[in-house]
Amino acid sequence: MPVRARHTLLAAAWLHDVGYAPRLASTGFHPIDGARHLASLGWSPEICGLVAHHSGARFVADLQGLGDQLDEFEFVEDALTDALTVADQTSGPQGQPLTLEDRMQNMLSRHGSDSVNARAHPQRARYFRSAWARVAARRLVLSPDIGSLVPLAS
Repeated sequence: MPVRARHTLLAAAWLHDVGYAPRLASTGFHPIDGARHLASLGWSPEICGLVAHHSGARFVADLQGLGDQLDEFEFVEDALTDALTVADQTSGPQGQPLTLEDRMQNMLSRHGSDSVNARAHPQRARYFRSAWARVAARRLVLSPDIGSLVPLAS
């Protein structure tokens, strides 16, 4: 992965949940609120798009009637999107490592069976597993120790 792409991924990984900050809430949907805030600060459209669309946000946004607002930011399904999704979906709420399946179960438990996250889960779960398969096929992982994409050990 080119150096520029690595830097973009790292920035998006650090910033993807900035929209949870209460003072940034305009829609109440953190991917949109965070991406809008970053855009207002001059962050690149690529990073704003990654933040807006991280972890299958489009499936939840559609159920909340926010799909048009999410469309302000371009969605690209590529190695960066997949890597950000896998990183987010294999880290727990306190940053602890989780398997993808454990993370999905954790999300469903935290948000409840009647939540918009639970209603979006069938689509998001398919997307998460597909992203995981693509990342595994590329044989790359994000290494927190060195802040870079590195090949998986054989």
